[in-house]
Amino acid sequence: MNISRLLKLKAASEAQRILEDIAGVTTVVIATPDGFEVASASLRNVDPSRIAAMASSISAMGAVVSQEARLGRCKCTTVATDDGFALFSPVRNGETELVVNVIAGANAVLAQVMYRTAACVKLLEAHQSEEAQQAS
Repeated sequence: MNISRLLKLKAASEAQRILEDIAGVTTVVIATPDGFEVASASLRNVDPSRIAAMASSISAMGAVVSQEARLGRCKCTTVATDDGFALFSPVRNGETELVVNVIAGANAVLAQVMYRTAACVKLLEAHQSEEAQQAS
């Protein structure tokens, strides 16, 4: 999958900003839908490529459930655990598709993570390719 340098830089910046903006967030991985890491930021020693690979499958399951239940487009899938949660949000723009994965501890506020992740998705969806920017 070809992802522009500008989109990778924007993804890296957003991953770091989510990590800094929301208390309790421990890891942010932005990946392709087929499970390859594009950008990541973490406060823990985790393997972002493993998270990217698993998040791809979880995000796909959320999309299928939404479709089967006729609930419209899946905007996020959440996995709750004893020690926190993981949130997976798909990104679709004209250039490519991505998945934003946010992992947070039990002290994080789910609504804050959802709100900030939605802002990240909106920014990445509004991204235009370098070719489109040069043409305009």
